[in-house]
Amino acid sequence: MNDILDGLIAAFWLVVSLDPELIQISLRSLQVTITAVAIGCLIGVPFGAYLAVQRFRHRRLVISIINALMGLPPVVVGLMVYILLSRSGPFGVLGLLFTPTAMIIAQVIIVTPLITSIAHQAMRELWAEYHDLLISLNTTKWQRIKTLIWDGRRNLLTAGLAGFGRAIGEVGAIMIVGGNIDQVTRVLTTAIALETGKGDFALALGLGFVLIALSMIVNITIHSLSRTERDGRW
Repeated sequence: MNDILDGLIAAFWLVVSLDPELIQISLRSLQVTITAVAIGCLIGVPFGAYLAVQRFRHRRLVISIINALMGLPPVVVGLMVYILLSRSGPFGVLGLLFTPTAMIIAQVIIVTPLITSIAHQAMRELWAEYHDLLISLNTTKWQRIKTLIWDGRRNLLTAGLAGFGRAIGEVGAIMIVGGNIDQVTRVLTTAIALETGKGDFALALGLGFVLIALSMIVNITIHSLSRTERDGRW
């Protein structure tokens, strides 16, 4: 109980004092996570809509594989990306290992199946409602996909937020490919792991509370903007 109280006090003073290191780590966490989720949405949302609209051979197998990849172990993803980006790997010449870019790549691989699966579920229900209308209008597949994405954009927020929630708390993969280098690749989750390993549980808890608060602020902000649009104030 004392550790939790000390953690709350540590988090309070870190925020109130505008600790430069905390701000740097928090901004880097947001940069890596938001970039990865944005890329994951650019890939997963259209693909999820395509799976809802298009019928093709082995479609169910593709959907099953995507659903299975939702549970892909992050440390395995980190190991795969590490091997690909290492000096002996096929992309080692790019020099991306132990950089924020490598962390983003790992997170994109982790969150894209999750975003695709949720987007597919949302678009499948919307497609059942719009199917007859869009077919009667003789629309192309791309027009159907764009229509579903636009009309279902609020439901797709769930996919984006789910991806953000998984990415912001990820530690295993980004620890492997990022290396937790101070002022380069250290983010909130790896900083928490570092302080826990050093035995500074109060600071680790403090950083944990900051991470939770940061995640809640982003979620509440996005939901608020969604309600504002729904109420017609924009």
